[in-house]
Amino acid sequence: MNPFLDAPPAVSVIMPVLNEERHLREAVQQVLDQDYAGPIDVVLAVGPSRDRTQEVAESIAAADSRVTIVPNPTGRTPHALNAAINASKGEVVARVDGHAMLPRDYVRTAVETLQQTGADNVGGIMAAEGVSPFEKAVARAMTSKIGVGNAAFHVGGEGGPADTVYLGVFRRTALERVGGYDEHFQRAQDWEMNHRIRETGGLVWFQPKMRVSYRPRATVRALASQYFHYGRWRRVVARTHQGTINLRYLAPPIAVSLIVLGLVAGFFWPPAFVVPAGYALAIVAGSVLTGRDLEPAALVRLPVVYAAMHLSWGTGFITSPKRLRKKHETVGLQDLLH
Repeated sequence: MNPFLDAPPAVSVIMPVLNEERHLREAVQQVLDQDYAGPIDVVLAVGPSRDRTQEVAESIAAADSRVTIVPNPTGRTPHALNAAINASKGEVVARVDGHAMLPRDYVRTAVETLQQTGADNVGGIMAAEGVSPFEKAVARAMTSKIGVGNAAFHVGGEGGPADTVYLGVFRRTALERVGGYDEHFQRAQDWEMNHRIRETGGLVWFQPKMRVSYRPRATVRALASQYFHYGRWRRVVARTHQGTINLRYLAPPIAVSLIVLGLVAGFFWPPAFVVPAGYALAIVAGSVLTGRDLEPAALVRLPVVYAAMHLSWGTGFITSPKRLRKKHETVGLQDLLH
């Protein structure tokens, strides 16, 4: 008997929550208001926040029996996700962030896609949307191949098999098969687990109809820090899973290396300055090409955004310390289940 065919399966939405006082109530309400015929419940894994997130979460849970809370004393995302999975019961498990804004058909579309494709995980587009001029520039860069390469969950495209997807709606059986999220990976844990799902014969599917609004970082410093850690932990994944790096991931560290080499060599051989100058001209030209319809205040910030994303990711990748390499098995969902 296949419960996916007999009746709409129960869906548990798991949310890692930390410092989400402003957005949490609306995010949870959008989950509870989903246009879906089956039962939905929400598990909030709340970390040690600096604001009133815990109080807001408790208020939401007290008002609706479909919402439960589990503690996440570490405050780390993979720990929160595994704790929430362990506390959930749905045949389908949907990861949603505490500030994500879901369209009303998100869960229904995800379950239908799981049914139609036989996939273990489906996800859609990380629809970056900014408010300030800087956020608008970041949003444009995050939906451009110049900024993030050709990852479908950033730039869109046709539905189909993918290496990874944004957030994710999983069959519980797939999560149990691979042992959930690997808690060693403070970042890139989604990519790493999707790799294990695919390595164990599962299918990860990109569904462009699933769009989730995402608010980009609001400052250069915050954006640079985000992409530095992305690059740092993507190299940890590469060290753990051989053969998972391609030219798209190597482009930023190669660019950083060439720019630094050009700057240093330029003091001894001035023609070498053509390398950093060429990069600067390239991102300015790319900004004009990709940001033609942006307001002037956002457009002038776009080259800075591209440079911050490229150079921070590349620097993080190059400087990723070997001590972050996974040396032994870490506690994961399998350990929690047994």
